[in-house]
Amino acid sequence: MPAVGQAGGILLTQTLRATGLTTELSRALAPWRKQFARHDPGKILTDLALMLAVGGDCLADVATLRAEPELYGSVASDPTISRLLTALAADVDKAESAISTARRKARKNACALAGHHAPNANATAKNWAYPPDVDA
Repeated sequence: MPAVGQAGGILLTQTLRATGLTTELSRALAPWRKQFARHDPGKILTDLALMLAVGGDCLADVATLRAEPELYGSVASDPTISRLLTALAADVDKAESAISTARRKARKNACALAGHHAPNANATAKNWAYPPDVDA
């Protein structure tokens, strides 16, 4: 993975925190969390997104995040990640709905934080704008 990607990881992790995406995903995916689980499903999904954003292209590349605990915190093992993905795939419609709800809430938080700088801040019926797609 490129070194520039790791530097960008700092910005991405701070964006996740600021928008509350990890928190919203944690709430939305609570039904998939095992009772004594060490890793939160919301954090696992954001770790996967970060891994892709910094240049990873397969599940094993999450090891790059695992190697930087000061930056990314505790990162789930490959088997733990696979078990979560299998559980989410077992009820893909419910999982997709939960994830979409979390993304909408984080997008709303991003717009609120941006205030008058948000792309949709001056939107009217004639001059409308979509909110930023923070999860893209």
